[in-house]
Amino acid sequence: MLEKVPLLEKHLDDYVGIVGDEVCERIRAAAAPLQGARVLHLSATAYGGGVAELLATHVPLLRSVGVDAEWHVLRGSDEFFGVTKEVHNGLQGAPVEMTPAMRKVYLERVLDNALALERGWDYIVVHDPQPAAILHHVADRHDAFADTKWIWRCHIDLTDARPEVWEFFRPFVEQYDASVWTMPEFVPASLTMDRIVQAPPCIDPLSVKNLDLAMPFATEITRQYGLDPQRPIVCQVSRFDPWKDPIGVIEAYRIARDEVPGAQLLLAGSMATDDPEGFRVWEEVEAARAGDPDIRLLSNLHQVGAVQINAFQRIADVVVQKSLREGFGLTVSEALWKGRPVIGGRAGGITLQIRDGVDGYLVDDVATCARRIVDLLADPGGADRMGEIGREHVRANFLATRELTDWLGLMGDLNG
Repeated sequence: MLEKVPLLEKHLDDYVGIVGDEVCERIRAAAAPLQGARVLHLSATAYGGGVAELLATHVPLLRSVGVDAEWHVLRGSDEFFGVTKEVHNGLQGAPVEMTPAMRKVYLERVLDNALALERGWDYIVVHDPQPAAILHHVADRHDAFADTKWIWRCHIDLTDARPEVWEFFRPFVEQYDASVWTMPEFVPASLTMDRIVQAPPCIDPLSVKNLDLAMPFATEITRQYGLDPQRPIVCQVSRFDPWKDPIGVIEAYRIARDEVPGAQLLLAGSMATDDPEGFRVWEEVEAARAGDPDIRLLSNLHQVGAVQINAFQRIADVVVQKSLREGFGLTVSEALWKGRPVIGGRAGGITLQIRDGVDGYLVDDVATCARRIVDLLADPGGADRMGEIGREHVRANFLATRELTDWLGLMGDLNG
């Protein structure tokens, strides 16, 4: 049996005050035909990335409406996760060669996991490339999975995927009953499936990271981590990944600081078990920081968790998410939900969340990012108004109840 992730309980009724009775009643109606259905979500890691954050809310909410849902994670290895990180980069456009040795490592490890997969599921949702071939490996166990509906959820941006990497995965994906994507633009033209669904991710307004936090408390947490709440703070929260362009953020900050003396930069994120590249990127960012006392690098290795990230996003004058490639970027909606304007790279799902000039700015380069940082720091009132508009945009489009509705609808359609 694969490792089951323990989860806290969540209750749909608790969301009524945020999204309203009508939304919650629609969810209960959609869940009615699925009472007792067994649903398995399978991912690579239980913490450290957006998929883990999504499932920590989504699976308990499925349970709260009568679906028997569980979340399991792969049994990986350093070698396997090294390969899948290369795959991830290749699918986002990096010059990666899918060598025979990489294919062997990947397929053998997924086979090990397939042999440990228990039977009896009505739906199995497989997240991202790491476990994508698992359906291929259980295809000959037809008696065990004859009635199971399989869904592949792709969270990453495949608009510029390396053809040789994507073509390795495409036959595995096409075995699924449905695939779910953040944006239609992410779907490769070569993919042949009857059911391709668009459903952007969402944030949980009642998670520890997004709950209301008293500003004096947020201020004190910020001070404890070496920042001065009395001076302007620019903040990016993300994994230490080259696609998040943390070095570009440092360059933009330094340009902006020439016009806004005293501004500080915080780069905060987490190290994930399925991302061996993170420590190398951390070292590169530390080198780019060059000992600058006004640039702070923090991670879960510094006891930075959900409460601290909540505080940093609330106290920041400007939040940045300068991604070069982005599946969605939950941190954008997180910051908007807290009423902060966001400057985001014009990449992937960020463009769904930020309406340029309305609740933040979309940027294409370091110079523009720097200019927008200066614009927002120069007009705190305007920045606050942008943030409040963004909060309502998130309420209407990117809260966990909307994602729950999407998934219940898809499972109901597959069952029909």
